[in-house]
Amino acid sequence: MDAYYNLGRSSPALFFGFLLALSSNVGQTFFIALFSGEIRNDLGLSHGRFGAIYSAATLGSAIIFLWIGKSTDKYDLPWLGAAALLGLSGCMIVMANTYSVFVLFLALLGMRLLGQALPGHIAITAMARWFSAERGRAISIATLGYPVGEALLPMLVATFLTFLTWREIWAHGTLIMLLILLPAMLWSSHLLRSRNLDRHQELLPEKQKEKLKCWTRAQVLRDQRFYILLPGLLAPPFIITGVLFHQVHLVDMKSWLLPEFASCYPFYAISATIVTLVAGWMVDRFGAVYLLQFYLLPLAFGLALIGCIDEFYVAPIFMALIGASAGGATVLFGALWAEMYGTDNLGSIRSLSVTLQVFSTAVAPALLGALIDVGISLETQFMGLSVYVFICAAVFGWMRRTLSIRQSPPSPA
Repeated sequence: MDAYYNLGRSSPALFFGFLLALSSNVGQTFFIALFSGEIRNDLGLSHGRFGAIYSAATLGSAIIFLWIGKSTDKYDLPWLGAAALLGLSGCMIVMANTYSVFVLFLALLGMRLLGQALPGHIAITAMARWFSAERGRAISIATLGYPVGEALLPMLVATFLTFLTWREIWAHGTLIMLLILLPAMLWSSHLLRSRNLDRHQELLPEKQKEKLKCWTRAQVLRDQRFYILLPGLLAPPFIITGVLFHQVHLVDMKSWLLPEFASCYPFYAISATIVTLVAGWMVDRFGAVYLLQFYLLPLAFGLALIGCIDEFYVAPIFMALIGASAGGATVLFGALWAEMYGTDNLGSIRSLSVTLQVFSTAVAPALLGALIDVGISLETQFMGLSVYVFICAAVFGWMRRTLSIRQSPPSPA
């Protein structure tokens, strides 16, 4: 009961994280892809050219984020969150006034950097740093902003497109960001300071903190455990982005209807929400390292199902399964780096992992599309990816004992 009391008292901090996670949805692939047809028609772009511009912008945002992500270790997180939303609003205005390929690239670059990457990074870093014993639950509650957006935004956009142009939707979205979300962010920031909630915490007992120093990003790059984690870490963002980007081709290949497949997004969101909340509680009870061996299994089973079965009933099951892995990943990798490497340089370490994840989302559409072009069907790709994900889960289980021990960073060479 004490833990839940602490979370209730810390509701401004949780609301701060929730707002950032919710706002970041406008820079996610699933949201931008809703306008892909209108954008391509207005600018005269082919599928391939638009995909190349999108991948280039995502790759550029990943490179920039490797540097800008370290700001969470240097600057005040509440003010940094407000600045991120203000910058995101500017990018949305640019998107609404895009009439050339160059401006489209700049808009997408800003949306992927200040939408997909930075707000969520600030939110998860804040939860991991401000909470100790309730870290997992705090991250799970704050990141509910992701599935809430994934459930509501596709339906809202589909409705608004019936009587508004895509540019008008982006313009109205900017007003919502500036007049509702940004003031709410500033209000939560004020409450954070008035209650002294924006304070650094460490999960380890005082005696253990004296023996173990927090790792720097340079030290993490010399840790072989980090590289063993990478294949499993990058699997969900790579696969889910690739599938959703090529969802129209998937629907055509399966002889489904696109509106029917779009109606399955709530299954993704509901599953992600449930697993996020459960994972938060389990992280606090068992630790993030212990749960690593399980979180990839729904994704692996989902890929196997959709690779083998053409009937439409598999679509909602598939979306629910990948949503489960996505929800688990958000919580686990929000807490994992704090458990393994401490919280002093958490922003810098997370920015490294997020950069690699964003890079994987940049590569996925192009790579899966290239394999389709050379005759490798999505079903074949899904089956191969399913085997790959099962192997990653097995490696996590094999590494559990090694990963669960908090180690001191290596001495300088």
